[in-house]
Amino acid sequence: MRRLIITTIILLIAAAAITVVYFKNLNTPGLHNGETMRTIPDNAALVLEFNNEDSFYDIFNGNKLFAAVIGQKQLADLDTLRNQLLSNPPLQKHFTGQNTFISLHPLKDNTIELLITIAASKGFNPADMDKLPKQLNKGLLVTPDTIDGKKTYTIYSGILKKRFYLINKEEGIYTGSFSKELIEQSAHYIPQKNKQHFLMLPAQQNTNSLANLYINYNCLNPLFEVLFKNKNTDIFKNFRLLPALAALNINFKSDALLFTGFSNIQPNQPSTYLNLFAGQQPVTNHLKDIFPSTTAYSISFAVSDPKKFKSDLSDWQIKAKMQHEKDSIFTKVKAETGINLITEFNQVLNNEFAVVTTRYMEKIAIISLKDGSAFKPVMKYISNMSNDDMGQLNYNKLPFFLLGDAFSAFNHPWFIIIDNYLILANSELELKSYNDTYINHKFQSKIQQYNQFDKLIAERSNVAWYINFKNAQSILKQDLNDAFYVNFERNETGWKSFYAASYQLIASDKNFYTSFCMNLTKPDTRNKQQN
Repeated sequence: MRRLIITTIILLIAAAAITVVYFKNLNTPGLHNGETMRTIPDNAALVLEFNNEDSFYDIFNGNKLFAAVIGQKQLADLDTLRNQLLSNPPLQKHFTGQNTFISLHPLKDNTIELLITIAASKGFNPADMDKLPKQLNKGLLVTPDTIDGKKTYTIYSGILKKRFYLINKEEGIYTGSFSKELIEQSAHYIPQKNKQHFLMLPAQQNTNSLANLYINYNCLNPLFEVLFKNKNTDIFKNFRLLPALAALNINFKSDALLFTGFSNIQPNQPSTYLNLFAGQQPVTNHLKDIFPSTTAYSISFAVSDPKKFKSDLSDWQIKAKMQHEKDSIFTKVKAETGINLITEFNQVLNNEFAVVTTRYMEKIAIISLKDGSAFKPVMKYISNMSNDDMGQLNYNKLPFFLLGDAFSAFNHPWFIIIDNYLILANSELELKSYNDTYINHKFQSKIQQYNQFDKLIAERSNVAWYINFKNAQSILKQDLNDAFYVNFERNETGWKSFYAASYQLIASDKNFYTSFCMNLTKPDTRNKQQN
């Protein structure tokens, strides 16, 4: 018995020791990642994290997905520099296996550059960096310098015929870029205490992930201002206003990029339109099945409780100081027609509504109703009818005040009710075009390639953004800055190899579970996209 007790105690002590060591090691990467990411300048909207080891590079070597997203030439340059610089034995020992962060930063000259940030492992001696100027046999010419009191190195690669700038941000944390302007920006950057710019993943989740994507929604607008010459583009607009931070894990597929995780709404920030959907429950999306085959991009909304959504929308509009204008419009409608439009609309509103932009730059609003036939007489009373089915609303901004910001493009729209769908468009011609689409079932859901993509995305969501790259090409040509559109159009960049992308917000505990998907085009021999 005594031997059994002693053995049991020894086993318990051993188990406790293993547990302490396990959780200590488990927490270390997460804490270290936080310290490393804190040094990244806060104008980064997107940060990709991966582990600096050969297995990662082997998986993505020659992969069109990452080459397109990061840029094939930039990816090749980074890989060449990695082989030249980090193959140096004193450095290889301390940087192999360390998490690496690639962040995107807009610059003053309307370009976007990459910043690479990595922390050395424990035991690294910064003096090893000072030995780099002697490594001439590696095809590198290294010149030490200082910026704002921080030790820097200008590394000229004879293979690449270009300079790479490296700075020691803090002890053991190094940041590098091919852009001198960005490295100077990084040198001058002072992190603000107690201010979070990125949502950190739990340590265990981070350890088990092949790669992670961090998003600061507040920084998306400056990034889009550089990407787009059309400053009023509505592409991804609602997401660019959301006060949230996201951390997503990659789910690797050979033909698709899949990231899933959470977008957490930040406290003490002004509420936006998308905040209204965080208090709902996820809803199965059906409306996308009747989007036209010519869809370039779309944004869809789904609510489990339409009454709650309408109440929350009304409260939000009051806080945004829209109530006076809203009251004036609906009072005028009531005085001239006798119709209380808000009450009538709220009674028939179902749980899905969306805005679709086609490749012909048509804008179509599709709103699901509980009873289309009951609401049709109401619409006739407030419209100038061109025939028994179609008419133009007599009052401005009704869709905006009834459904919110996403419908601001429909100031004085035309309408038609088909089955239980209210369809809005900015011209009679656009409305007739969709009517033809509906009658003849020329939907994106009839296309094989779309259905292959649709299987990759979540069935239920509350907000879903979608883009078809081929259909959106003419819009991107008009809206993107020329330099970025040229990269999009060139075959060697890989962007033309993509079929579509989707970004979904799924309500979860007052925040959003988030799913991002982008896939490569596959040959479609059975179905052709209809015009």
